[in-house]
Amino acid sequence: MKKFNLFFVTLAAAGLMQACSGNKSASSSDSTAIKTDSSTVTTVKTDSSAVVMTDTTFAAKAAVGGMAEVALGKMAASKAIDSQVKDFGNMMVMDHGKANAELMSIAKAKNIILPATLDAEHQAKSDSLSKLSGKDFDKGYVAVMVEGHKKTLALMQSEASNGKDSDLKAFAAKTAPVVKHHLDEILKIQTNLK
Repeated sequence: MKKFNLFFVTLAAAGLMQACSGNKSASSSDSTAIKTDSSTVTTVKTDSSAVVMTDTTFAAKAAVGGMAEVALGKMAASKAIDSQVKDFGNMMVMDHGKANAELMSIAKAKNIILPATLDAEHQAKSDSLSKLSGKDFDKGYVAVMVEGHKKTLALMQSEASNGKDSDLKAFAAKTAPVVKHHLDEILKIQTNLK
């Protein structure tokens, strides 16, 4: 019972010490270990100067969207029957491939781990489109591209305006006009397919 009480007294003291050290600067990083008979209590304060969560969320969403654009673009280049749709698919592979490489470079420099595979939403769209052929594929692909580019444009514009990380903000600001161009082009194609 004595050891049990000693453990909780030590734990409480560690909590008070941590609370009292809360006046340190936001970017400091430290850890404290307290040894009791057979237990060690460790408290860790992380470095809060790291990239803000909203920026890492942006990077992850942009990476997944970019991977999807490339994968679906390759599918369109091989399956589409309309030459405009094929050409648009090739443009997706080229433009989003380039943007993906740039984003990966930024993420690597900032130790942000990007997703390596599509999320469930994008995988479901890919699976659905892969089952289509002919004009049905073309119309389905175009509809997915219109929806996707509207979301991606909003994502890029939001990061460019509200992001905290200067490199990710610059990436978003540079990429937004390209995405807007893609949206304009796919809307023209959609009009022509009807």
